Amino acid sequence: MFFGVGCYTVAVLGEAMPWIAVLVVAALIGGLLALVVGLATLRLAGIYFVIFTFGLAELVRQLVTWYEVNVTASVGRYVFLDVTQPQIFWQLLALLAAVLVGAVALQRSRLGFALRVIGGHETMARHFGLNPTSAKLALFVGTSVIMSLAGAIMAPRWTYIDPAIAFNSTLSFQVVIMALLGGMHRIWGPLLGAVLMSFLFEALGARFPQAFSLLLGLVFIVIVYLLPYGIVGRVEDLLARLRREPEPARLRPENAHE
Repeated sequence: MFFGVGCYTVAVLGEAMPWIAVLVVAALIGGLLALVVGLATLRLAGIYFVIFTFGLAELVRQLVTWYEVNVTASVGRYVFLDVTQPQIFWQLLALLAAVLVGAVALQRSRLGFALRVIGGHETMARHFGLNPTSAKLALFVGTSVIMSLAGAIMAPRWTYIDPAIAFNSTLSFQVVIMALLGGMHRIWGPLLGAVLMSFLFEALGARFPQAFSLLLGLVFIVIVYLLPYGIVGRVEDLLARLRREPEPARLRPENAHE
């Protein structure tokens, strides 16, 4: 949803404002929308949170579709901006660097500590005087701003966007699969998963375009069952087992005759 909001912000304001200003507006819109959505959804948990947020994303897509068809009398919008492919790459790379630096800073901050406690046991966190809703809302708004910026930066690459492209639900599953494959408990885990899965998605999309969604679901199932903690978790588990492996028994001098 936030990725699509960033895309449409560029489509609407791209020719009326400087590029930097468009990115700032996209980030602000994404942050304000996340604040409203977060206040309504972050009190939910489990399957209720998943169903509500997925339905909300579909609702936004349908609202944009209705507006485009009934108000603008079109299905999509063309994006003709003087933004080259190399510029898009470097802007995305800069956004990635900012995310990684922010993630490291978050781990070392009081908010990061609060989030770890909340993730371990939310009820216990409340007994320690932490406010889980405020902490989760802050993180939700921050990550939503990042997704809005990603959508805004990517919009000029497509030249033409419509609700089916900007609010493609497959994107949500792709992000989850990337994080699960790499391992979500380490900062560089999702980065590793994104690199590996990007090549796989390109290969599947090029060779099996009609069955891409089906294959994506199979990949998701395989990762969940075989790599529940991702590649990073599997490697760390193997290293831990090697460290715990007992050394070969040695004969003591006094027991050599035995």
